[in-house]
Amino acid sequence: MDNRPIGVFDSGLGGLTVLKEIIKVLPNENIVYFGDTARVPYGPRSKETIIKYTFQAINFLISKNVKAIVIACNTATARCLKEAQNKYDIPIIGVIEAGARTAAYSTKNKVVGVIGTEGTVSSKSYNVEIEKLDKEIKIISKACPLFVPITEEGWANTEVAYLTAKEYLQELLDQDIDSLVLGCTHYPILKRTIGKVVGEEIKLVNPAKETAKDLKDVLEENDILATMNGYQPTYEYYVSDIPEKFVSIGQQFLKRDMDDVKTIEIQKY
Repeated sequence: MDNRPIGVFDSGLGGLTVLKEIIKVLPNENIVYFGDTARVPYGPRSKETIIKYTFQAINFLISKNVKAIVIACNTATARCLKEAQNKYDIPIIGVIEAGARTAAYSTKNKVVGVIGTEGTVSSKSYNVEIEKLDKEIKIISKACPLFVPITEEGWANTEVAYLTAKEYLQELLDQDIDSLVLGCTHYPILKRTIGKVVGEEIKLVNPAKETAKDLKDVLEENDILATMNGYQPTYEYYVSDIPEKFVSIGQQFLKRDMDDVKTIEIQKY
């Protein structure tokens, strides 16, 4: 048993969708969350830059004495999960494998849509993982770069978000997808708007849910679950810029107070 915190990292506030699921699955765990809000979005950046940013985030989380790390960012998972796992002697998981598994098992007509940042889509990471499970599945991918800034602005349920989603998703609908992977951790915040565009017949796959279950398995395998002694777990939040916006949007989404969000100079790590 191990009461050290879990580290969760994202390019911004999108990783709060993963945090929300982790809290449901692992309610006794302490958590340290870092959102790299000064450098969001990661999607258009080079692999080298994303590796640099990810390693800085991991170094920071390790300085907080975390026992495991979730890279709650699809772009960072796609670009450098393996590099991170090879570099650090600590359990590190990403979000892509879990989402791919859910999509492969949920599709009925074997036509799956994947939306994400430019970095995630160009990496074809979801394609690789889905094809490992079922080579017959047809995968239609689409980069939706405006979804991240729309979410970060707090516009997830506005007409702007709806019209943008309609423009992005029509070509996927035209190819008869029956499942849609929300391949960026920001996108579940847009779930209601995306649902209006695609309709109830299409299953929206949120990789965050399966990632939380995968994390529980990793903690059990390494015998580092927190003790279940009835104490109140702590949640610490750190960002690299603009904590006010992070707090206002984050509290709406998590439905809980986010006390004392701290700003750090991530470049030091």
